Amino acid sequence: MNTIDPSPTPRPAGRPRSQEADLAILMAAIDLLIELGPAQTSIEQVARRAGVTRATVYRRFADKTELLVRALQLVNHDQDPAFTGWRDLEHMIGDISAYLAVPRHRRFLRRLFGSVDDYPELMTTYRMVNGGRRAAMVREMLCQARDRGRLPQETDVDVVQELLSAAVLSHAGTHPDDESAGEIEAYLLRIMKQAGYRPGAAEGRAGHR
Repeated sequence: MNTIDPSPTPRPAGRPRSQEADLAILMAAIDLLIELGPAQTSIEQVARRAGVTRATVYRRFADKTELLVRALQLVNHDQDPAFTGWRDLEHMIGDISAYLAVPRHRRFLRRLFGSVDDYPELMTTYRMVNGGRRAAMVREMLCQARDRGRLPQETDVDVVQELLSAAVLSHAGTHPDDESAGEIEAYLLRIMKQAGYRPGAAEGRAGHR
């Protein structure tokens, strides 16, 4: 999973240089999206948080929606060259669980999916930037599990991938934010077992990495 910086840094006052201003504005927009939601986030608030003027923000972005879309593209980029995939499906579930154990990430998901009717562009952007290399790697892990006999041979991996995504969103929306990564991992593994997943001896241990 992509990681959103869990500790927003206060922006210094003044007029940062162009690149610094771009980053400050985009990160301020993400901070406010998570804290307030898109409806309550304003250009004025973003400018204040970023330490720039409203005019500086408007020179870069036509409106709030464009600003939030660009911010989502920044923090959810799918091009991390250091990430080469997971060892196996258990490793992948552990990685997802660690991401979901961070309250800031959970709030981000809730804010994003709560905006689907009023700001559909945000959901479209999120799906686009998260539907690339990492989504392909998730599918590859499911295919490997099927090929190794951990999932039934007749498994539709696309459906199971949708099921796993839905389980992540359900957990973020219905479970307490203080659940540990281990508890979340156990929950996701129960979901996978209902889809026919059969862990091996080494793969069946909670917290396996």
